[in-house]
Amino acid sequence: MAALLIVVGNIWTAVAHIITGVIGAGMLSLAWSMAQLGWIAGPLTMLLFAFVTFVSAISLCNCYRSPDPKSGPIRNTSYLKAVRTILGPRTATVCSVFLRINYCKVGIVYTITAAVSMRAIQKSNCYHKEGHRAACGYGHTSHMLLFGIVQTVLSQIPNFRDIKWLSIIAAIMSFTYSIIGSALGLEKVIGNGNIKGNIGGVSTSTPAKKVWLVSQAIGDIAFAFPFSVILIEIQDTLKSPPPEKVTMKKASMTGISIATLFFYLLGRIWLCSLRGFCTGKPPGGIWILRAVFSQPLFADLERWISKKFPNRFIHHDYSLKAPWLPAFRLNLLRLCFRTTYVAFITGIAIAFPYFNQVVGVAGSITFWPLIVYFPVEMYIAQTKIGAWTKKWILLRAFSFACLLIMLFALVGSIEGLIEAKLG
Repeated sequence: MAALLIVVGNIWTAVAHIITGVIGAGMLSLAWSMAQLGWIAGPLTMLLFAFVTFVSAISLCNCYRSPDPKSGPIRNTSYLKAVRTILGPRTATVCSVFLRINYCKVGIVYTITAAVSMRAIQKSNCYHKEGHRAACGYGHTSHMLLFGIVQTVLSQIPNFRDIKWLSIIAAIMSFTYSIIGSALGLEKVIGNGNIKGNIGGVSTSTPAKKVWLVSQAIGDIAFAFPFSVILIEIQDTLKSPPPEKVTMKKASMTGISIATLFFYLLGRIWLCSLRGFCTGKPPGGIWILRAVFSQPLFADLERWISKKFPNRFIHHDYSLKAPWLPAFRLNLLRLCFRTTYVAFITGIAIAFPYFNQVVGVAGSITFWPLIVYFPVEMYIAQTKIGAWTKKWILLRAFSFACLLIMLFALVGSIEGLIEAKLG
């Protein structure tokens, strides 16, 4: 019985990390995205991205350990280390740029999400108190600053192994607000007595406008499936036996299936009711603290700083103990670097507080290189697939097709962001 609990615990923490990484701000734009794409293209696009993410996850699971004739199997503890080991240092340098962009854009999106959600709470309370005709207008800057302060505190958690509890809490919160959102949308459908939405999606004034909105919707959906970037870090938290890749593949299948099902149901229900983010507003102020996604960036850059500046004073952990509370480890490098990073992300979010447009750009800018290109290249290198074989051509065609889709999404999302800024 004890052994069974250990195995289940390993799978559960991995699934919790995955759900935390997938079910988040990205799902809040799904109803809007499905409204643009329509009843058929919307779900098919969602399933396509789920499939691409699953292929990426399976490829990355096999990259955790790499064979080495001299020293035996090498354990790659991060996405970047796997790229460096399998594809070489030059490719790893390029990958590191995209990884850092990815972590930054995720932080920006969740800062905006938190602010919009907190503002929605205030508006809801104001309308209940003053009536729906009241001028309940609130800014976003103060909410973003508040969220930044909380994130500064949470960012001091040293590493992934210390945030298993946070991922489990965040996963529970994700399920909770997903269920609440679905219930509210379903209640709206029943109250209206009719189902809204159509096959062709929302009509626009011009065909060009429709193309831009469709491309932005694709970028929004891409943002909803980002977890592959932290898959290897999650896999590094697992115990063996069984082999980590076996547990991780099971966890990936479970986590992606659950997330996709929730996405599909939420997108359908919210679209039927045209409630929530169909109008660009969240369904009630629910927000998640996203310390998880920044951990790989912190670990990567702090390792680099440690090598360049091996000063014991800034790298030493100082234990602080308050009465009735567990000891807290304070590190000067962690305190200064992570606080500066959170301040930088918060500043950009304040400058560009446009949720749907920012999500579209964020989803499309790094999806292809990190979720498709590097995993495919590592799979080809590790399995030694010969050039111009059927499998090689199929994988390269798959990668190229994903590139074209993401370029289309990126151009449209940038156009939407510029229009929102100028408007």
